Amino acid sequence: MQSLTINAERLWESLMTMAQIGATPRGGVCRLALTDEDREARDLFVRWAKDAGCTVEIDQIGNIFIRRAGRDPALPPVMTGSHLDSQPTGGKFDGVYGVLAGLEVIRTLNDHNYVTQHPIDVVAWTNEEGSRFAPAMVASGVFAGEFSLEYGLSRTAVDGTTLGQELDRIGYAGERSCGGQPVYRYFEAHIEQGPLLEAEERVIGVVQGIQGQRW
Repeated sequence: MQSLTINAERLWESLMTMAQIGATPRGGVCRLALTDEDREARDLFVRWAKDAGCTVEIDQIGNIFIRRAGRDPALPPVMTGSHLDSQPTGGKFDGVYGVLAGLEVIRTLNDHNYVTQHPIDVVAWTNEEGSRFAPAMVASGVFAGEFSLEYGLSRTAVDGTTLGQELDRIGYAGERSCGGQPVYRYFEAHIEQGPLLEAEERVIGVVQGIQGQRW
């Protein structure tokens, strides 16, 4: 296999363009799940995916799956991704880096006309932060079989609206069934949210543990 290198400038430009949606005065973003800002971010991601030749599917809890076809369509996909929603005072790279890094992989493969054996999927999970609809990671939890679809759709915000109602409102209540589809491998690129890699002048690390949350 030839050595491939992503277009770092293109990835940076994509990150900066996405960061304009819900931008805050201090340089972060406020893009709560299923708000108008989240819809705008989703629309942009879907447009970029289609521009890259990907197919797009949305499941019943609003998770967005884009796919670059592989040589063998019968094989399960290699999947990567993260989320587009943010905390109320979120950073511009949290979550979105994992989504757009996956898209950049697809763009780079396209640049080199390289065909992978497996399909490649990039997913944007709904309400991963849980700032508006508790608990966090509810939609990826539905995909993984940890929560029922009914449970996920019935999560309620402080203003009384449900996750399901807001999916309908912004046009992202899809038809694809939640979960049940085999995945060959899953990777998620994420910012460290800590000082260790920078302090040790390391480019990347492999996560061995993660903060637990209990609601």
